[in-house]
Amino acid sequence: MKKDVENADERGLDEDTIADYLEALYEKDLKIYAESIGTNLYHYQDYNNREIDAVVQYKDGRWGAFEIKLGANQIDAAAEGLLKIKKDFAEDEKATPPAFLCVLCGMSNSVYTRPDGVIVVPVTALKN
Repeated sequence: MKKDVENADERGLDEDTIADYLEALYEKDLKIYAESIGTNLYHYQDYNNREIDAVVQYKDGRWGAFEIKLGANQIDAAAEGLLKIKKDFAEDEKATPPAFLCVLCGMSNSVYTRPDGVIVVPVTALKN
């Protein structure tokens, strides 16, 4: 086992690669949950270099923006990014801002709403 850890870089399993794999797994979980409540899951990126890890859209057109992070130490930066995107959309007369903002976190203990309105959800809370 120790040898595998020492050779991790040779196999391409650096921290960023592992984070990408886990993000993909969390997106899969979010997609299953989204479909179970009758919503669709999308990714978002535009020509202004704005990107949202996951967008859940309801049938009535409302949508929510998700940032997916592994650790609780990344929640603040993810929330700031989501708040900036919401502000950008609110200032664009052609756009509809998200109805909610959420950080889906791999290592968070409980669901809570931050003072800025961003919801933090541990991935383990995604169940029917």
